[in-house]
Amino acid sequence: MLKDIQPINEKETREGFGEGIYEAGKKNANVVALTADLGGSLKLKPFIKDFPDRFFQCGIGEANMIGIAAGLTIGGKIPYTTTFANFSTGRVYDQIRQSVAYSNKNVKICASHAGLTLGEDGATHQILEDIGLMKMLPGMTVIVPCDFNQTKAATMAIADYKGPVYLRFGRPKWPNFSKEEDFKIGKAQIFSEGTDVTIFACGHLVWTAILAGKILEEKGISVELINIHTIKPLDAEAIINSIKKTKCAVTAEEHNVLGGLGDSIAQVAAKNFPIPIEYVGTKDTFGESGPPKELLKKYGLDTPDIVAAAEKVLARKKA
Repeated sequence: MLKDIQPINEKETREGFGEGIYEAGKKNANVVALTADLGGSLKLKPFIKDFPDRFFQCGIGEANMIGIAAGLTIGGKIPYTTTFANFSTGRVYDQIRQSVAYSNKNVKICASHAGLTLGEDGATHQILEDIGLMKMLPGMTVIVPCDFNQTKAATMAIADYKGPVYLRFGRPKWPNFSKEEDFKIGKAQIFSEGTDVTIFACGHLVWTAILAGKILEEKGISVELINIHTIKPLDAEAIINSIKKTKCAVTAEEHNVLGGLGDSIAQVAAKNFPIPIEYVGTKDTFGESGPPKELLKKYGLDTPDIVAAAEKVLARKKA
């Protein structure tokens, strides 16, 4: 039951990345870290202190950082590039496409400060289209963990995963509730089983969806809540099994509804088992400056929005 899921504490997902890359570095001498002048923001200090020869400060030159990372893979290194999500994707999309994805280089593109919860830095930094950009690249794996523990687990797991990866996480303190050992690349995580409606979520909105699910359960609605932390490759089997049971779904993501998790779920449903679906995400818009939780509320990504979407899709199913 969702009511039994409680946070252990609140931690920044980027801190999970910092701990994860440090642990990955201890286990594998080929793990190297690159940053575009944001080592502090990406929590790289422990890695830099203990592995100074495996750290590369590229300055404010994100495109150059991607090129260097691609070159390092030729010598067997496993490079993790680090900067904000906006600079990790939008600014360097051509370099990622040509130097990393096209030749299937083993580069791990690690992107912090994603989505609206970047907060006060505003629209120019709050990228809301990066999942779509990255999942469309052939061979690119896209992972959006839900909390500190899962970000740490994902950061460690991608060191052993062959091929390019986009790992997306955030800035603010957020409820930390998952178990590291439950994370497996490409395998959806089922937090509750239900029969009335499925809620698919990723990133920060997994916790928001859990809160919404608790409210729905109190209303007598049976909720199946699934964390799709790996957007690509998508766990189509888990999605199909769930929607065949509940026959309707809500998707929740800190991303534009165009091109993100919702579209991925809808594509699977359209091909295999068409159902009514409601999307919770930003509606073809840029963000703005403000406190993270207030922005989620303003742009329709809050707990009541997921509850309302679930009630709407249930009504559609019955119509």
